[in-house]
Amino acid sequence: MTLSIITICFNNPDELRKTCASVDMQTLRPAEHLIINGSTSGEIQQMLENTPQPEYRRWICERDNGIADAFNKGIAKSTGNITLLLNSGDTLYDATVLDRVMRFFDADDALMWCHGKLNMMRGGIWVVVGKPFEKSKLYRGMRGTFHPTMFVKRELYQRHGNFDTSIKMAMDYDFLCRIADEKNGFIDYPLANFDPEGVSSANYLSATDEMFSVFHKYYGKSLPAALWKWRLKLLHFLLQSAPGRVLYKIKAKIGLANA
Repeated sequence: MTLSIITICFNNPDELRKTCASVDMQTLRPAEHLIINGSTSGEIQQMLENTPQPEYRRWICERDNGIADAFNKGIAKSTGNITLLLNSGDTLYDATVLDRVMRFFDADDALMWCHGKLNMMRGGIWVVVGKPFEKSKLYRGMRGTFHPTMFVKRELYQRHGNFDTSIKMAMDYDFLCRIADEKNGFIDYPLANFDPEGVSSANYLSATDEMFSVFHKYYGKSLPAALWKWRLKLLHFLLQSAPGRVLYKIKAKIGLANA
């Protein structure tokens, strides 16, 4: 098995440096780290060309038609049996991540994809969240499954198609809905740190609406999905307030951040 890490970036060289550093610190290096640079400025290209890079890192610098298009370009240009989409700004949690994941795949040839826990900013504090994937709980969106921790065998893209370019932010959830019946596994360990300044974080409400539109497309409208959607929105507003953050810190302190 070989691993390709695909990183898309757009006018954010400092964030890209962090992502690259987290890949370069791994005890087990990937077969390749492919950077898809759709920037409007030349800063990232100059950084890549003028800074020593490991032999497994290569890049494509050209405009794209959005996040899904950049993902698809990376998948098409990569060569590994397994892919990880690690956006610029997101980082691997520690130096052991890739070794843990590849050993996990080696232990089960039938495994098609896996995911793990995510270290993220919520309510003004860093918390580790993530739960084993359950198809019956897809109405909750990507509540316990996060794409920076998803390692996917290439054949799933061949079988289920690439990312839907008509979707602006929830294309990862759309793909998750399509691969829901494939054999998967959960690594009970943090695999990535999530950039709190990313597109989905900055546009949380729009991303949430789009995610539930995807759910309706595959599973129709349902009361649990409608209630969960409003729950997420209410929690989002609550966590923007001082009282809400205090309550969440108490919740995290007693070990319920992942509840």
